[in-house]
Amino acid sequence: MTRAVERVAGAPPHRPPPRSCGRADAWPLVLPALLPVALFSVYPLVQGLYLGFTDARAGRGVVTRFTGLDNFARLLSDELFWSSFRIGIGWAVSVTVLQFVAGLGLALLLDQDLRLRWLARTLALVPWAMPPVVIAIMWRMLLNPNYGPLPGGVNWLGEFSTALPAVIVIGVWAGMPQTTITLLAGLQTIDRSLHEAAAVDGAGRWRRFWHVTLPGLRPVIVAITTLDLIWNLNSFALVYVLTAGGPGGQTMLPMLFAYNAAFRYGEFGYASAMGGVLVVLVVGFLLFYLRGQLRRAS
Repeated sequence: MTRAVERVAGAPPHRPPPRSCGRADAWPLVLPALLPVALFSVYPLVQGLYLGFTDARAGRGVVTRFTGLDNFARLLSDELFWSSFRIGIGWAVSVTVLQFVAGLGLALLLDQDLRLRWLARTLALVPWAMPPVVIAIMWRMLLNPNYGPLPGGVNWLGEFSTALPAVIVIGVWAGMPQTTITLLAGLQTIDRSLHEAAAVDGAGRWRRFWHVTLPGLRPVIVAITTLDLIWNLNSFALVYVLTAGGPGGQTMLPMLFAYNAAFRYGEFGYASAMGGVLVVLVVGFLLFYLRGQLRRAS
């Protein structure tokens, strides 16, 4: 009896099993991160969507009235908006496709066992580390017809025929690093034994690329091209500093058109309606992306 009491007295105190952390317990941990998002992202978005249904204008003491769908009806008949919309779609698709092609080629090159590969990978990230405004100022100096280093004296950003192609090239250069790094990470997840087995079966480089590399990269390709398309469609600072939408509206992207409507002409309601249309378009792209992700997950 005494030994039994001693064993019990010497045993560690009994502790209840840890309580599982439920959803209610997780909210205090999540709220500090959600509050800034709700305050600086969700609320301005909801406020902007609401303004699209009003006649809000710049100025003190201006009465704002609810006008329903009047701004959206005005958009349907605004040729300048549709022109900017076509230019924006062309810009976003062109930059996204060229970013993917150039990024994939550079990722394939950086995936090889080259000398000073670490240096090449570092240099490939340089445009990513530069703010869009700095990139735009740098390229404006390079393409300046008076003191730029390019021969011929062509005003690349001021001519009707060259402004949009020049801006597209600059957009590709500025956004290619994230595409390259994402595709490079995807390449390194592909099992090397698959390439070796295909080579043993007699497949050349092109067939290995088409039947091994591309299928292995498909989830990464869908993700990065969708995100690139959304980012390029919402592009503002780069093109604004480069051309401000000129010459003659040749590079007038929808975001620039909405900016001018709001801060040059003071039509906040009309500009918000344009923003609402772009939000719907972006949400459509996001739903397409998330639908593909859910299909692969299931």
